[in-house]
Amino acid sequence: MSGSLNITSATADPALLDLPWELPLADWPSESIASLPKGISRHLVRFANLSGYVVAVKETTAEMARGEYDMLRTLQRLDIPCVDPLAVITGRGTESGDELPSVLVTRHLRFSLPYRALFSQQLRPDTATRLVDALAVLLVRLHIVGFFWGDVSLSNTLFRRDAGAFAAYLVDAETGKLYPGGLSRGQRENDLEIARVNIAGELMDLAAGGRADEDLDPVELSNGIVAAYRQLWTELTGSESFSSHERWRIRSRVERLNDLGFDIEELAIKTAEGGTTVRIQPKVVDAGHHQRRLLRLTGLDTGENQARRLLNDLDSYIAANGKQDIDEEVVAHEWLIRVFEPVVKAIPRELKGKLEPAEVFHQLLEHRYRLSEARDADVPLAEALSSYINDVLRHRRDEATVIAPPTEALDLPLDAVDDGDEDTTTDWRDLV
Repeated sequence: MSGSLNITSATADPALLDLPWELPLADWPSESIASLPKGISRHLVRFANLSGYVVAVKETTAEMARGEYDMLRTLQRLDIPCVDPLAVITGRGTESGDELPSVLVTRHLRFSLPYRALFSQQLRPDTATRLVDALAVLLVRLHIVGFFWGDVSLSNTLFRRDAGAFAAYLVDAETGKLYPGGLSRGQRENDLEIARVNIAGELMDLAAGGRADEDLDPVELSNGIVAAYRQLWTELTGSESFSSHERWRIRSRVERLNDLGFDIEELAIKTAEGGTTVRIQPKVVDAGHHQRRLLRLTGLDTGENQARRLLNDLDSYIAANGKQDIDEEVVAHEWLIRVFEPVVKAIPRELKGKLEPAEVFHQLLEHRYRLSEARDADVPLAEALSSYINDVLRHRRDEATVIAPPTEALDLPLDAVDDGDEDTTTDWRDLV
């Protein structure tokens, strides 16, 4: 290998040295490539198998690779859903001495998909709405910690199924900047406008290629992220005033925030002169209320909606078995061993890549409910599980790493749309 290869990584994997860094990324041999669903990107991106998992390798400049690597690590420390940065590699060169671009290496997020891979034929309006809502939640979380994205789009986001909804993960932090003092309203509105325009363009592209339902209105849906964002932002950060005789509204506000999946780290409560009114305002909010409760009780690390659904089943188990007076952690461990784990173990080995375990359990509960409703009687869990495996799960595609035919990268002009999708190496023509 020509040149001096430099690898910057917090947890360096020696297997990184086995990848063909002396070759341009576009020329990597097929045995080094893992084919995954693609979106669009200005940068050349390839997927590679590494130590039993898949990594995304993006060619860029050394400065941009280091900047994005540092930013992703910072966002992880702030508990923001994003891809895991593994390494920055500089000093690449061919055997003939030609310099090669630096790369950023990130871990592929298992069971995640770019938005274009979330539908097999046409994107339905309700699916598009759920994607936009998930992106709105992610954008609010980013703005709360003071992160200005600068390139908000569906293509810059990965989505994981989360109990009937979607959870959004930031993929590309190249244009982002963190402001410790928080964002101004103008900065937040700028990000919102970028999101609205980009989402409208992405959905119009799908519609033009016959990949969207005819009832899907790209402009209406893109405006939806603005409405969803503002509603959530107000609920999380807005102040509320009420009579001192209505102190129950403090608890009500906390419960509403918990229902949205957020914990309150600090709550400012001010009493007006004379003690006639009380004003409350969440000072710092953190997402993942149900996730943390489920993790504490069972050790299961799931999506927020999945956690809420599993906790509901745990509560039902407690009520059905008359265990309300027993320590919650003890009963949770019993539920884990007697209910959740047997379901996971019953999934045939060849089907385990279809969905992650928490999503399987959620879908099983949904399937059991529909069977019981049709029969007008309770269906035993074991019977529902057998039906779900054979009639539903067996016919799903794998989402641990969804394989798609490999596509050669196309040279894009510098003024091409930069969606920065970690899962992408193609242009608009491949998608229509």
